[in-house]
Amino acid sequence: MREHLIATAERLIAERGTAGLAVRVIAREAGVADGVLYNHFADKEELLALALRAHVGAVERDLGELPGPGDGCVRENLRAYIAYGIAFHTAVLPASAGLISQPKVLAAFAELGVPGADWRDRLRGYLRAEVGLGRLAPDAKVDAAAAMIVGICHEMILAGLLANGSAPREPTAEFVDDLAGAVLDGIGPRT
Repeated sequence: MREHLIATAERLIAERGTAGLAVRVIAREAGVADGVLYNHFADKEELLALALRAHVGAVERDLGELPGPGDGCVRENLRAYIAYGIAFHTAVLPASAGLISQPKVLAAFAELGVPGADWRDRLRGYLRAEVGLGRLAPDAKVDAAAAMIVGICHEMILAGLLANGSAPREPTAEFVDDLAGAVLDGIGPRT
């Protein structure tokens, strides 16, 4: 029953987002009485955190694998990480936007995470490994580069949500190329 309730809540999050997602809605969709949820979860926040973690996992599985250190060309790999990040944020941020005012759910969600497993940490790890392999400069500012990429992914999605609730704009291949180039080549003058 616990897994059924998590799966039901995860489906609702994927379909409708988290805004206004009440226990009675989840129970109705699961075909159980409202109180049944409290037999399996400490509170609504625990259920929502587990369901959101399940949603994130489903999105990540759908997006597929990311290139590993030493694979292919760094520029192409970086493009893959950027495209993945934008697609990930497109699927996850709107669905979780209703939880901004629920810090208990967000804290429980964070506690359920595996250190180093989220996209941001994998990006940082990939860049560090490429430094170690000598495919990036030994003094590469990996944390700054990762923050720049993550920030762009957030901005692309959040700008639409905050401005008018519209769907995020789809990035062009040229934009992804430009971002990868700016990270790898910098924006300073060529000497």
